[in-house]
Amino acid sequence: MEEKNQNLVEFKVFGFSIEYLSIIYGTFLLTWGILISFISGSDSFTSYIPSILGLPILIFSLLSLKFTSKKKIFMHIVVLFGLIIFLGGLDFLRSIITGNIFSNLWADMSKLMMLITGLFFVVQCIKSFIFARKQQT
Repeated sequence: MEEKNQNLVEFKVFGFSIEYLSIIYGTFLLTWGILISFISGSDSFTSYIPSILGLPILIFSLLSLKFTSKKKIFMHIVVLFGLIIFLGGLDFLRSIITGNIFSNLWADMSKLMMLITGLFFVVQCIKSFIFARKQQT
């Protein structure tokens, strides 16, 4: 998961730096919320939650690339939103427990997506932070 680039060692996920992975993830969430709302014909504000949470991930990831001196704080904000996404996705478990799983297909699909991708994203961010910390020593 690491790659040497001009004597610089960088944490990579699927060949992307954590900043670019965050841009991809933010864009994915933004697109997901809009598409699911459109496909399902939902007028509910909650169907846009992935988009609402993906937008700050996208913005702060872009800011971390533009203002590299502030990258650390911007990426910590990004992982905080990733954690919120994961925690929001945990509501999917309530559907399982109550036996109403997929009674609202689109909402449960969004919650499941947030649960899985949020967990993956937060784990990758933590790995990246650990990797960066080790590089400083």
